[in-house]
Amino acid sequence: GMGAATVSEFHRQGASVAVLDVDKTGEALAKTLGKRAMFVPCDVSNGHEVRNAFEAIRDRFEGVDVLVNNAGISRYGTVTETGDDEWDLIMNVNLKSAFLCAKQALPMMLVRGAGVVINIASVQALQSQARVAAYTASKSGMLGLTRSIAIDYAPNIRCVAVCPGSVDTPMLRTSLLESPDPEAVLRECNEMHLVGRIARPEEIADLTVFLASDKAGFITGQYYRVDGGLGIELAGSKRA
Repeated sequence: GMGAATVSEFHRQGASVAVLDVDKTGEALAKTLGKRAMFVPCDVSNGHEVRNAFEAIRDRFEGVDVLVNNAGISRYGTVTETGDDEWDLIMNVNLKSAFLCAKQALPMMLVRGAGVVINIASVQALQSQARVAAYTASKSGMLGLTRSIAIDYAPNIRCVAVCPGSVDTPMLRTSLLESPDPEAVLRECNEMHLVGRIARPEEIADLTVFLASDKAGFITGQYYRVDGGLGIELAGSKRA
């Protein structure tokens, strides 16, 4: 979803891109893009695999200028409903992966004298639905990691977080199937946003690419909501 759109937009703008993924989706995307694109099979929650992946990237592209931490999964459950293994899985994929990838990318950026890290968090890092304890905790952690990287690696390296609202991705569509009435839930998702719809992955990609560019050179340590106005209206208020 958002990852594929972001990779495609960076590539369209002239960047060389490396796609890290655990399945054939990333490989197919890289083949579609052709030159200036490489696929590296990698479980980004595994430190050994991440180290090997970034060594391959360095061998091909000599380094990294921009890192986008986009990997994410969602599971529903309260604290008491969430098993230990499920909690660890969500934390590892959503939060630890960003730490592991940044740990490998930042030294390359330091050698090059500049770089940008963009962490894809969620509006649920700021406001939470019911029964998303592990997910919202992991995305809140992304904001803290963003601040720490921005502080520790200034002035030449910037770090910014993006907090999307609902986005039309395979993950969202899969979640909808867990409902007895997926179409009704999708309508509700659309109506929750002031613009009357959920986001397209390309809209998240556009902001991400902008934040990585020199035009955003004075932005660091911040989070940016791209959420169609989700959550800014008080419950019970009526628009004319």
